[in-house]
Amino acid sequence: MVSKRLSRLEGHRRKFMAVIDDTPECQRAVHYAGRRAKNSNGGLVLLYVISDADFQQWLGVEEIMRAEARQEAEATLAKTAQIVRETIGIEPEMVICEGSATEQIHRVIEEDRDIAILVLAAGSAKDGPGPLVSSIAGRAAAFPIPVTVLPETLTNEEIDALC
Repeated sequence: MVSKRLSRLEGHRRKFMAVIDDTPECQRAVHYAGRRAKNSNGGLVLLYVISDADFQQWLGVEEIMRAEARQEAEATLAKTAQIVRETIGIEPEMVICEGSATEQIHRVIEEDRDIAILVLAAGSAKDGPGPLVSSIAGRAAAFPIPVTVLPETLTNEEIDALC
């Protein structure tokens, strides 16, 4: 059971969350979520999840790999946040977690009860729309808030028109 959303109460604002990864479609999700946040006087949360499956090594190597993954996450989030500032004109919140993507998304939604909408973008890769979009379609990872899934064909200009 998900905690009640607080985004409509005084002193709160509705937040849109986009998951940042190395897929090309994630930038479309960020653009849409950022535009929706700006146009509704809401907030934008950028979430980067470091997969803990990458660290099943010897202890010394694991610590180095974990530190490198953290640096990569910080750099990727900083770059994405700068694009948001320049193109949309809002200041996003940045969150870095480690673990399973679906578990961490659930955890962040539970912890920040102003997050009201998760925005994902379908990919155009031959192996499907992407793991998060596929998990929602299969209902294995249904999230406790509405999820907006952008079609792979939308341009930023078309996204702007929709927002």
